[in-house]
Amino acid sequence: MNYFSISELTSSPTATRLGIDNTPSPKVISNLKVLVEKILNPLRAAYGKPIHVNSGYRSPALNRAVGGMPTSQHLLGEAADITASSQTENKRLYSLVRSLRLPVDQAINEHNFTWLHLSYRPNPRHQFIAIH
Repeated sequence: MNYFSISELTSSPTATRLGIDNTPSPKVISNLKVLVEKILNPLRAAYGKPIHVNSGYRSPALNRAVGGMPTSQHLLGEAADITASSQTENKRLYSLVRSLRLPVDQAINEHNFTWLHLSYRPNPRHQFIAIH
């Protein structure tokens, strides 16, 4: 895990503020490592600058607290919401995901590149989506 850590992918100010345990299971940790290996590390290496993780793993209680979907891949450690500090840079990241042909399950442009949701699972769907 060259550029990302498990603690970075599991930390949550919301969980801290609300006293929610966001400790991942061994299976979730394994999924997070694969997400980093397949998607996040190659993207960071190609981008050449830091990428911030807004949200990675979410326990069921945390997912409910933030209004996440009940079927969210965050619950499995298969997704991360990331930003590179601006909409312009996030758009660049999104383009890089496409041009690098990273094996994303979903790459979601959230609210005009306010952040990106990237996920990985075996047999990825390669979906590129925009949510406004």
